[in-house]
Amino acid sequence: MSKDNKFNFLNSDEEERYQKHLILKEIGYEGQLDLKKSSVLCIGAGGLGSAVLLYLAATGIGRIGIVDNDQVEKSNLQRQIIHETNTIGNLKINSARERINKFNPNCEILTFSERINPQNSLEIIKEFDVICDCSDNFGTRYLINDSCLILNKPLVFGSVQGFEGQVSVFNLHKDSPNLRDLLPESPSKNAAPSCAEYGVVGVSTGLIGILQVNEIIKIILKKGEILDGKILIFDLFTMNMKKLHLKSDQLNKRIKDLSQFEGFYSSDELCEKNNKINSIDAHEFNKLYKAKPNKILLIDVRENEEFSTSAIEGSISMPLSHLNQESDLKFIQKESFSKEVFTICKSGKRSEKASRILSQFKIQSRSIEGGIEKVKKILCKKYIKNI
Repeated sequence: MSKDNKFNFLNSDEEERYQKHLILKEIGYEGQLDLKKSSVLCIGAGGLGSAVLLYLAATGIGRIGIVDNDQVEKSNLQRQIIHETNTIGNLKINSARERINKFNPNCEILTFSERINPQNSLEIIKEFDVICDCSDNFGTRYLINDSCLILNKPLVFGSVQGFEGQVSVFNLHKDSPNLRDLLPESPSKNAAPSCAEYGVVGVSTGLIGILQVNEIIKIILKKGEILDGKILIFDLFTMNMKKLHLKSDQLNKRIKDLSQFEGFYSSDELCEKNNKINSIDAHEFNKLYKAKPNKILLIDVRENEEFSTSAIEGSISMPLSHLNQESDLKFIQKESFSKEVFTICKSGKRSEKASRILSQFKIQSRSIEGGIEKVKKILCKKYIKNI
């Protein structure tokens, strides 16, 4: 809890803003102060994270941390409601921070533009009171869980697939269950999930994210029935809801050091990181582009709005969100005959994903490191259109 004087009272804006909380006997003035004095770390600013972050801000949490290293894509907007069309291509942490600052300027926002990993997780997590898992892969989920066990931090768990979602609270007390009591082994070790992204209906991430915030509020206020030792499963398609009980096994609490699970945290969906793709430095691409422009097929995977602002002469616009369409793939296969294929985006991350997609369809390509932002600094202006 912060000892800053501003956290010892509600200012006039906050008194008006949280009026409906102040008249609730379960919250009141002191409860709202507790919310203001608290800090919550949201790991992931995607579907779950969008709802969590907006409602944490609306609730009046004083310090909110956001961990994410991804960029906003158009296909995210179906469920990641904290982001907007004009933030496509921006880092999600920046998009989320700007939205929260406009929504509730009383919240202090801390951002971490990195993927949580065994080297940084303990350092980041230790600074917050409550941790909210809004990640999208099992390796990260186990890492967050184990870090919270080591640091004695309560963890609010949320997960969504299709129309179904789950919510639980781990490690609230010394006898509370944790993720390893629910899933002793990563499902990837049993070959259950794959690295492919599951489909999801947008409203399911909204519902589960809101339920996660509801648990956070009760944890901070120390009131109400918390999902400690229970997991709530909600199916929006059938509108069925059930609550299952979890038993705690002391064997699953004997985690003192993240190094004892070295390699475990990157053994599942993070395999995408280990699935190396060919890339090319912007300087090297510049030489090839100028020397053999007719031997290059350059695919720009940014959204159409970005492409229309500035693009490399001769490049073809194919947004990442549409790249796996049969017509696009056939076009690339036809046009790439006797040519070398390159992918490009704003900074290089989306082009890496594009090259992975193309490799699945036996189309070899190279992602341009640094993206168009770096290439534009190297190429002469005559090779850049629409600027």
